[in-house]
Amino acid sequence: MTATPSGLALPAALPASALDDAESYDVVVVGFGISGGCAALEAARAGARVLLLERAAVHGGTSSMSGGHFYLGGGTAVQEATGQEDSVDAMIAYLEASTKDPDKEKIRAYCEGSVEHFGWLESLGFEFERSYFPGKAVIQPGTEGLMFTGNEKVWPFRDDIPPAPRGHKVPVPGDTEGTRIVMDLLRERVEEAGVEVRFETGATNLVVDDGRVVGLAWKSFERTGVVRADAVVIAAGGFVMNPDMVARYTPALGSKLFTLGSTYDDGLGIRLGESVGAALEHMDEPFITAPFYPPSSLVKGLIVNKEGKRFVAEDSYHARTSYEVLRQPDATAYLIADSEHMEEQRMPLVPLKDGYETIEEMEAGLGLPEGSLVATMARYNEYAARGEDPDFHKHPDWLAPQTEGPWGVYDLTLGVAMYAGFTLGGMATTVDGQVRREDGSVIEGLYAAGACASNIAQDGAGYCSGTQLGEGSFFGRRAGRHAAGAAAESPVDR
Repeated sequence: MTATPSGLALPAALPASALDDAESYDVVVVGFGISGGCAALEAARAGARVLLLERAAVHGGTSSMSGGHFYLGGGTAVQEATGQEDSVDAMIAYLEASTKDPDKEKIRAYCEGSVEHFGWLESLGFEFERSYFPGKAVIQPGTEGLMFTGNEKVWPFRDDIPPAPRGHKVPVPGDTEGTRIVMDLLRERVEEAGVEVRFETGATNLVVDDGRVVGLAWKSFERTGVVRADAVVIAAGGFVMNPDMVARYTPALGSKLFTLGSTYDDGLGIRLGESVGAALEHMDEPFITAPFYPPSSLVKGLIVNKEGKRFVAEDSYHARTSYEVLRQPDATAYLIADSEHMEEQRMPLVPLKDGYETIEEMEAGLGLPEGSLVATMARYNEYAARGEDPDFHKHPDWLAPQTEGPWGVYDLTLGVAMYAGFTLGGMATTVDGQVRREDGSVIEGLYAAGACASNIAQDGAGYCSGTQLGEGSFFGRRAGRHAAGAAAESPVDR
């Protein structure tokens, strides 16, 4: 009999008898990233006695490693101040259209609550700058508060849904320390609300009584203990750092990729949920990307596969482009730009492979079928000169003939370009974070939020920058409020 790999082993659920003489709380939150912090804060503000456990020595988790985007819309103060029209209906329509298997109830709740959530985030003690960055970038280079961070202006979405920028960025230049500011403010608000925080303390097992979660066991170095709780909120991150779970669910992340996560993104939170019957959703969906812009001038070039054919609109959000690259033969692709559009790279994740004096030399140098690239370039340039792209409907703003030699080739091939990724799947939950079983029923007393829950950011091809922080904080808040309400009505003995 083959032993279960350690990374897939489920912690044993403990019986209620393990709680004899245990300390008691209304709500216990596992994980002090943005979702856990928001859950703890809202639960405390709702009157609950809250304990927040964090395995690391400091708060922040993977949230503090992000670029600082929050995907918000429907008419936020930044959108209005910068003249960017948006509506709840347009935001709903876009997220539903761009997501492979949309959870319509969660998307509607998120969009309808987006403006209020924007205000709640600013009430932590900072303001998004009332400014707009119009260029094509992964992160705004300055402190601009708003930019496009998805495929809103990309075909086919722009044809039926009015495009609006929704990537709200913390006011710090570039991608450094942005979310750390938010996490530091969130820590201050959590402390003010009276939440008890224990660092270097992780959950090890859930305690169950007749199918209901009534507490958990914890460990801090060599010390162990148990806590009685009316509700447990698991916000312990994804599983990108767990090789066994990655191999089972998202093997693409285990091949030639740089993983985006903290040490504790090991899937333990998900496995804790599984140990008491949690259903899992979208576990096979990773976010994988290797941005080739900035400079935005490269977006005006064209991308071909090893057959010398285009396969994606080059103005797509970088993760959508990367998703399509990985579906090509041998995950091989090249970005081609002429000398007029080859500016210095500011995110050299996609290396310059070579330069060529003629298209014929380039075709031979890349080992493409004879005549393939010549024909592709000729067609692209002909239509780009007219501001058209009948093949992939690239936006006219990013169309330009690539006719000024010499030409440069950037290598988007997996294993050459620096692809990075993280996991998107997790526990199935209600709109208020209650964890579901396979039959759809909820596990009383158990909630999940953030990267260990499946919410709206569950489609690698349709992902928008800012949905992880946006939905993590939004649904973390909902889970905390609901958990506090459930605790007030709980039959758990104290």
